[in-house]
Amino acid sequence: CHNDLGLAVANSLAAVEGGARQVECTLNGIGERAGNAAMEEVVMALRVRKAFFGLETGIRTEEFVRASRLVSTITGMLVQPNKAIVGANAFAHESGIHQDGLLKDKRTYEIMLPEQVGLSEGSLVLGKHSGRHAFRARIETLGYRLSEEDLSSAFARFKRLADQKKEIYEEDLETLLSEGSA
Repeated sequence: CHNDLGLAVANSLAAVEGGARQVECTLNGIGERAGNAAMEEVVMALRVRKAFFGLETGIRTEEFVRASRLVSTITGMLVQPNKAIVGANAFAHESGIHQDGLLKDKRTYEIMLPEQVGLSEGSLVLGKHSGRHAFRARIETLGYRLSEEDLSSAFARFKRLADQKKEIYEEDLETLLSEGSA
C-alpha cells in the first residue's frame, strides 16, 4: 500500500480487518514517492492488537531494529528519530510523569516492550522535564547511592543544569555528582 497521504499502515490494517490475508509493505516504509506501509508498524499493530485482529504473522519482530538499521545503511535513507517502532526516540521518555510511570510499570506508557522489536530497553532521557524518580534511577545505574539530603541537593543542581541544556548525558551526571561531593 502506498503512503501518499500518510495512511498506508491504516489502510493496510483496514484491509486486514476487512478480510485481506496479505498486505504489501516494506521495512522502514521505503518505496517510491511517499513510500509504502511500514512492515514493522503493520506487524506490531497486528501483534499488540491480536485480540482485535485475531491474526499472527510468524515474523520474528525482535529483528526489526537490526533489520531497519541494515536497510538504512544499505539504502542511505536515514530513519527519522521519531519514527514509530524503530526510530531512536520510539521508546524514549523525558516527561517526569511518564518516567515515573515507566519505572513503576513499563506498560503504563508503552503498548509494546522495546525488547519485542530488538532493543535491550527503552530510555529515560534526562532533561528539564525529568523528575526526581528518574534522576535517582539513572544515578543508581551509575553506581551512586545518595542520602535523601544529598539526593535533594544533587537533584537541585541537575534541574539548574537541565534548564541550560536540552539533554543531560551520563558524563554530565558524573561531573555534577563529583562536584557536589567536593
